[in-house]
Amino acid sequence: MRFFSSQVAPISTEIVRVLLSKGDIETESPREVEADVSSVLNTYLAAEKDVGDRAKELLERTGRGTSEYSRVRAQMAESKGIKVGDEALDYILDQVVEIFHHSQNVEEIFVEDVELRRKMAPVFKRFMAQEGDLDGEVRAQLKHVREGSHTWDIEYARVLEATKRKKGLM
Repeated sequence: MRFFSSQVAPISTEIVRVLLSKGDIETESPREVEADVSSVLNTYLAAEKDVGDRAKELLERTGRGTSEYSRVRAQMAESKGIKVGDEALDYILDQVVEIFHHSQNVEEIFVEDVELRRKMAPVFKRFMAQEGDLDGEVRAQLKHVREGSHTWDIEYARVLEATKRKKGLM
């Protein structure tokens, strides 16, 4: 599951709104807390993009097929200290909770970390589900191309970008 850079601000706003409305955190400046959350999410997206680019570069340099991309990407992410794929949500939730504890903008946290994570997870899942919908839509348009081929990679990226642009996710 993934989210897009265009979703960072709405996710941050929704997380802060949910936590404030439940009385889980206290702040005098919700916009600054949103900025803290956005910072975490933008940092993660940049690191994830770097890992993906490095994995592709390594596969091209070593002449290995794209079938190994997920494994190589996971290894590179681990060496960089981040999580990708199915573990990404837990990693991101941990990072957001951590920023709440270190932020000068959060005056008080009234619940345990696990409770914060439990309340934030549905927000992330709702936004991250859009990625799965996009993937299905793109794959439906590429039925005629053999997955894993060089043409697949190029066409998938092109159609994904066009679909994201059409849906306002870029």
